Amino acid sequence: MNLLKALATVSSMTLLSRILGFIRDAVIARTFGAGLATDAFFVAFKLPNLLRRIFAEGAFSQAFVPVLAEYKGRRGEDATRELVDHVATLLALVLVCVTVLGVIGAPVIVYLSAPGFVSSPDKFQTTVALLRITFPYILFISLSSLSGAVLNTWSRFSIPAFTPTLLNVSFITFALFLAPYFDPPVIALAAAVFVGGVLQLAFQLPFLARIGMFPRFRLNLRDEGVWRILRLMGPAIFGVSVSQVSLLLNSIFASFLATGSVSWLYYADRLMEFPTGVLGVALGTILLPSLARSHASGSTEEYSHLLDWGLRLTLMLAAPATLALAVLAVPLVATLFQHGAFGAEDVEMTRRALVAYSIGLLGLILVKVLAPGFYARQDIRTPVRIGVATLVITQLLNLAFVFPLRHAGLALAIGLGACVNATLLYRKLRQKGIYRPEQGWRRFLVRLAVAVAVMGIVLGVTVGPDEFWHHGPVVARALRLSGLVVLGAGTYFGALWLLGFRVSDFQKRAS
Repeated sequence: MNLLKALATVSSMTLLSRILGFIRDAVIARTFGAGLATDAFFVAFKLPNLLRRIFAEGAFSQAFVPVLAEYKGRRGEDATRELVDHVATLLALVLVCVTVLGVIGAPVIVYLSAPGFVSSPDKFQTTVALLRITFPYILFISLSSLSGAVLNTWSRFSIPAFTPTLLNVSFITFALFLAPYFDPPVIALAAAVFVGGVLQLAFQLPFLARIGMFPRFRLNLRDEGVWRILRLMGPAIFGVSVSQVSLLLNSIFASFLATGSVSWLYYADRLMEFPTGVLGVALGTILLPSLARSHASGSTEEYSHLLDWGLRLTLMLAAPATLALAVLAVPLVATLFQHGAFGAEDVEMTRRALVAYSIGLLGLILVKVLAPGFYARQDIRTPVRIGVATLVITQLLNLAFVFPLRHAGLALAIGLGACVNATLLYRKLRQKGIYRPEQGWRRFLVRLAVAVAVMGIVLGVTVGPDEFWHHGPVVARALRLSGLVVLGAGTYFGALWLLGFRVSDFQKRAS
């Protein structure tokens, strides 16, 4: 399997999803602005989304994929099918119970996750109503993530990568066409989450059937593989949820700040997630099964080669994205979101959060590549210890930055905490002898820095005054932003080519 080709496939699907996500957010911003309704929805959506990232795409996938890859490589198709059946059955039963408890306990959950809303009864009750509609999303998306993990292990990367687009299509449809039929209209967004979750699960099931892994209801609590996954999942929750728990704590801090703070952080976070998803998540998605197979076969040299390839590719693609996100903050926010109820002040406040986030973007992406280096080996303890330490450091940074920088300080703390996390993960990989850097890193970094600097200078000179981005025609802003993106990418990759980089240098095959 050509990993670079697989990465291009997953990244292109993720890119499509992110583009639809921006359209979705632009539609939401135009329709609802940044105020009480959107603050309520984003808090209500944050919790099931948080649980999705921690349990479904985080701890569960990190624990499930290595064991599944081992079964597939060593125990044969029948044993692998039984494992999928038993895991899917147990997961579905647990999720039904969690969903029921979440719907019943919605007022308590809102009180704990956004205590600042208590002082505004309308905002509090709206958030509770929205949470009760969105909470079942965790059931559908977790089963969808299980399906995606199986498909990724069979190298069917494009299907799970395309699946998130269905949620964005649901959002756009409900916000544009169905919102007037709900009272209050923001309820339409919660309904979109519910429907989107159903669509994502339903879309993947036929593909599971094609590879003979469609789950059957078979409960077996004595299955050795199930218990291995459960033992890995427990500590893995701490190891992979650091940034997500930090985001939840940020919501608690932000709920005490000025109205709109939660929304400004949300829109900045959405822009930051574009490179994080297209690069970090995509790389992590294709690396984890390949690393797990290398570990199962005992190939330590290939394991280190895979990590080295992933780190070089991450730095080559994420470093320019980090600088571009900061330089183009106003053009991005104004072009995508400054419509209707979303005004110039909202643009400025979102820009501050985005610039703060961009400082730690490289760390956020590197974590997505470094963490699989441990989970593929079924080593949970090391990232757990690092994760707990990082969480404490991030909250101390929150306390240090929130008062002088307000909501932007919360974003800065998240980014710097991710950099700490990535640094500690890298050091442990080196100390344990899991990763041994190959030759040429110093020359690689110098040439990379030159190319990034050239791109930054070109964008800085051509970005233009803020007044145009605030008041220029929508079409003109969109065209100019597109031109800047093309110019920046062309400058950067042109500089890389002149400095000796070639696509063939990053070709990588895995079994």
